Amino acid sequence: MQRLGAHWDGEATTFALASVHAESVELCLFAHRDAPREMQRLPLVRGPDGCFVARVSGVGPGQLYGYRVHGPWAPERGLRFNGQKLLVDPWARALTGAVRWHESLRGDSPLDSAPYVPRSLVVDPRFDWGDDRAPAVPWQDTVLYEVHVKGMTRLHPELPEAERGRYLGLAAPPIVEHLRALGVTTLSLLPVQHSAPDAHVAKLGLANYWGYGTLAYFAPDARFASADTGEQVSEFREMVRRLHHAGLEVLIDVVYNHTPEGGADGPTYSLRGVDNATFYRLDPERPAEYEDWSGCGNTLDLRQPRTRQLALDSLRHWVSELHVDGFRFDLAPALARDPLAFDAGAAFLKELVADPVLGGVKLVAEPWDASPDGYQLGAFPEPFREWNDRFRDAARRFWRGDAGTHSELATRLAGSQDVFGRGGRSPLSSVNFVTCHDGFTLEDLVSYAHKHNDANGEENRDGAHESWSHGWGAEGPSRDPRVLRLRERAKRNLITTLAFAQGVPMLSHGDELGRTQAGNNNAYCHDDPLTWIDWTLDERRSEFLEFVRTAFALRRVSPALARERFFTEREVTWLRPDGQPLSPDDWRDPERRAFGLHVHGPEPALLLVNASTRGVSFQLPDPGAGARWRALLGSACKVPLALRRGRARVAAHACLWLGAERSDLP
Repeated sequence: MQRLGAHWDGEATTFALASVHAESVELCLFAHRDAPREMQRLPLVRGPDGCFVARVSGVGPGQLYGYRVHGPWAPERGLRFNGQKLLVDPWARALTGAVRWHESLRGDSPLDSAPYVPRSLVVDPRFDWGDDRAPAVPWQDTVLYEVHVKGMTRLHPELPEAERGRYLGLAAPPIVEHLRALGVTTLSLLPVQHSAPDAHVAKLGLANYWGYGTLAYFAPDARFASADTGEQVSEFREMVRRLHHAGLEVLIDVVYNHTPEGGADGPTYSLRGVDNATFYRLDPERPAEYEDWSGCGNTLDLRQPRTRQLALDSLRHWVSELHVDGFRFDLAPALARDPLAFDAGAAFLKELVADPVLGGVKLVAEPWDASPDGYQLGAFPEPFREWNDRFRDAARRFWRGDAGTHSELATRLAGSQDVFGRGGRSPLSSVNFVTCHDGFTLEDLVSYAHKHNDANGEENRDGAHESWSHGWGAEGPSRDPRVLRLRERAKRNLITTLAFAQGVPMLSHGDELGRTQAGNNNAYCHDDPLTWIDWTLDERRSEFLEFVRTAFALRRVSPALARERFFTEREVTWLRPDGQPLSPDDWRDPERRAFGLHVHGPEPALLLVNASTRGVSFQLPDPGAGARWRALLGSACKVPLALRRGRARVAAHACLWLGAERSDLP
């Protein structure tokens, strides 16, 4: 099969582009990035496999190029060719320059779009990886940390200016030390494939900060590099190499459900002009319109072999050439609709899992998309792990005091067997989280009852309308000591729940430092201090940071947690405060807000939770012969904590984590 993209062999570069429906393709070579017009156009020769190819001598790394693809303009047949559009190579290994919004980007415009689109870049494939090895952290030991490259590092006071907001900054010693002290094993990077802003964001003068609008699936985003003339590739590789050396894995968030070209009236950057009818899902009754399972105007058609090749080739590239350790798939059900309903046996998922390069890396699905049947939590095949929003909502609702939520929380603490208990899956199929990039930060979750997204330019209509948040007596910033005390306790409850639960925990970057977005729960379009981490530590922030570190240190050394199989009835007991097991009536009681989880075994663990407005005294269960309970972590108290006559008092809106130790210890 023809290798697609631009590949330098030391003497010449071979350019290859696939298009089933194109009539001809021209390669456009540019003298420099600001040149509004190409210096040369060269025809590509069509082969029998639908690939257009040319080998050009004397052209090597650093050469800027693009394509003009010719064919009929017939939207009613799904064909949108326009030779006036300069197109990004879908297989480009790097891009230089940025999209600048202009009327010429419209697909039907007779104007030349070349001055307004990035150039594709021929890159040098060589890199000295040294003795780089993947950390290969087992899932039962994994602690995920979702992180934005720029947001994490832009304001860090110990980083040199040249590394702030950059790939190399994320691998700098102060950041690595912070992550290791948290107990993080695996970074989950928000999109780092080269992105472009959606048209409406560009017109508002805002940014596509999160990066969920991939323009080039093989290319590291130049936003996070010192320059965009190839440095983005070498600096991304160096970041991965350094993080691996520190024992940290790197997953990247990938967006194969849609592109920034949007709907029928959107711009033409790349795939729409290369072969619209192949790369996108078109309405079979009206091919001028798009099937939109992403909510962003279009959906990639992974039923098509060429589109699957684009996705799988790019994934293999990130593993083989850039050494990433896995992927989180955005809106993953959209990748497996064949023809319309979600199919766990769809071609893309089957080929992905069976691939000799990709089958052994970590795979995480966001198990919902924007279609009517888009919610598919628990439906993905092994070896996928899935974001578990039911854990998120159960933890939030229980700890803000919602009635009738204790049973749901118990199910989530035990690993969500109701969701993942079929098909040989395990608690480790569940990626547990209480916050992520999409929604409130942890600080805002306990500081705002309502979203405040006015700065997004959509009159506060965007973002989730129900976040199960609570301001604890005030809306937004407060100096009231009681409000602040309750907010800190609420954050500690949520972190303890996350650390103690069965499954794979995921932290959102900066939550451990009190990161706030001023109540904005959809800050995708802000690349400024609103979304960057403030590393300033006052006493309150320092204490919470130490609490988070302690919680995940306890998880790391507790054999009762992160199990590879679900509990049996003999391995766990759910307790009332009087020490008796919860009865069926207790489980149905909507007013029950205090209970205990006793995990049996050689080194038992005990979690006591109390979401009521009053303190509760718990009778502690027998920890086993020759052992006694010891308080390890409390959201409303200092440890060690005196436990008298086998009882422990848990304050209102609080929890307590206990472990067993030999009774002959001092």
